[in-house]
Amino acid sequence: MLRKAGQPPERMDIPMKILVIGGVAAGTKTAAKLKREDPTAEVTILNKGQDISYAGCGLPYYVGGLIHDRGELIVNTPAKFEKLTGVVVKCGVEAVALDRNAKTVTAKNLADGSESVYGYDKLVLAVGASPVKPPIEGVDLKNVFFLRTPEDAVALREAAESSEVHRAVVVGGGYIGLEAAENLAARGIRTTVLEMAPQILPGFDREMAAWAEDHLADAGIMAFTGERVTAITGEGKVEKVLCENRKMKADLVVLSTGIRPNTAWLSDSGLDMVKGTLLTDFHGQTNDPAIWAVGDCAMVHNLITGAPAWSPMGSTANIAGRSAAVNLAGGESEYHGVLGTAVCKLPGLNAGRTGMSMEQAAAAGIDAESVVCVLGDKAHYYPGSGEFIIKLIAAREDQRLLGIQVLGQGAVDKMVDVAVTAITMKAHLADLANMDMAYAPPFSTAIHPFVAAVQILLNKLSGRLVSMGPADFRAGKAEGRRIIDVGPAPSLEGAPYLDFTALPNGLEGIGKDEKLLLVCAKGKRAYLTQNRLRALGYTDTVVLEGGTTVNGTDLVK
Repeated sequence: MLRKAGQPPERMDIPMKILVIGGVAAGTKTAAKLKREDPTAEVTILNKGQDISYAGCGLPYYVGGLIHDRGELIVNTPAKFEKLTGVVVKCGVEAVALDRNAKTVTAKNLADGSESVYGYDKLVLAVGASPVKPPIEGVDLKNVFFLRTPEDAVALREAAESSEVHRAVVVGGGYIGLEAAENLAARGIRTTVLEMAPQILPGFDREMAAWAEDHLADAGIMAFTGERVTAITGEGKVEKVLCENRKMKADLVVLSTGIRPNTAWLSDSGLDMVKGTLLTDFHGQTNDPAIWAVGDCAMVHNLITGAPAWSPMGSTANIAGRSAAVNLAGGESEYHGVLGTAVCKLPGLNAGRTGMSMEQAAAAGIDAESVVCVLGDKAHYYPGSGEFIIKLIAAREDQRLLGIQVLGQGAVDKMVDVAVTAITMKAHLADLANMDMAYAPPFSTAIHPFVAAVQILLNKLSGRLVSMGPADFRAGKAEGRRIIDVGPAPSLEGAPYLDFTALPNGLEGIGKDEKLLLVCAKGKRAYLTQNRLRALGYTDTVVLEGGTTVNGTDLVK
């Protein structure tokens, strides 16, 4: 019978022998929790590197100097971890073969090349992933770096601090690449981001990522999307990065082009994999009942759809490792899955998201609706107040919350975490529309921006708000509509201006059945104008979501 987490295991005469391959986040979390669940278990970690546990997510900030000493990145040394947990740790040991029938792992001592065989009752694969090395000329030149380990960060920082580096190119516009770019730019290095995909910030919808790209450009970091790097050239060290469409001078290159699970040695093991990533069930177990897999080498599940999902995040590694440990010790713990939650710090901008984008919802066959809105992050009169650009997404049929994307200078993580809670609890918009959120001027607006965004989306779904998102506007769906400037003061050159507070009985020269696009700075004033015009008999008005804040002022052709 399975026992609950925290319940002591039954006494056994023969201790269970558990072998963990890999450390860092998933391996150490699994091993430590397992020893708390079952102190009698014999738990051994085999780790290829010398650092058993380090803060991989902190590496960009070490490069930028916000984290001063390398030692601050080391969560635990092998000796300290052994003393704290009772787990046996062997570093500098690389697993090279698995015999599932014999329940053994063959591992190589990297210091002398000797091999040893380790037996197990249960095996945990936490072998992680390694950076993808693009198959292009020049990747081995001096001053070409990856950013995966503390050693990578030390080498990159030393180069960045040298007097020889003035220009850097970061290849890859994901979260680590963008954080590396931010920290290099903070050192006064002219930094450019090259991304092969159509946008930076994977998981965001295109219009949100495009706004972030414009913000980065204003901060001095140019992001070029749709750019495939073909070669890195130089005499002995980096001098240029060649793309299909451009050439760029560079003294330093950071390759952040993705990672690949370290599972090649398991290719003939019979373990189920997708693109080298180990498939697991909701308990972390593979298709072999004696083998679990956790961390960057393993699939988990999407919390909304239940489909297998790869989530190479430190948070996922820790949660999955903890859950697997309970099951390894005979308990019952299901890890229901991930939402793709992510948050990123950029120069003067924070970016966060969770759940489904509109693109992902469509791919999953879900009919979704969204709204883009600009809302204050705290009371407008409080010093340091700013704005959130929010995209909220819900299922059209039952109005279940599906996702959120947030950009702003404030606490975007708080907005995202509220959404994570709501999506996890399968909340509908009506459940969230009047939540009693914390309010004081230094922290929020009287109606919390999350709640306000929910109310705006409810208005759109009900038809009270008739609007068009930035993506539809960019796609030309406003064609044939007359743009009306409805801001507090005229701001759109070439567009007629309307102040709804002084609105007469009608608009001179504009028919009541004419197709109108109402544009203000953020969208709120356009909505108020729409209400007034509707009352006056105007039948076809559409609000441009996000106003000029998101869409810019060059709207009139």
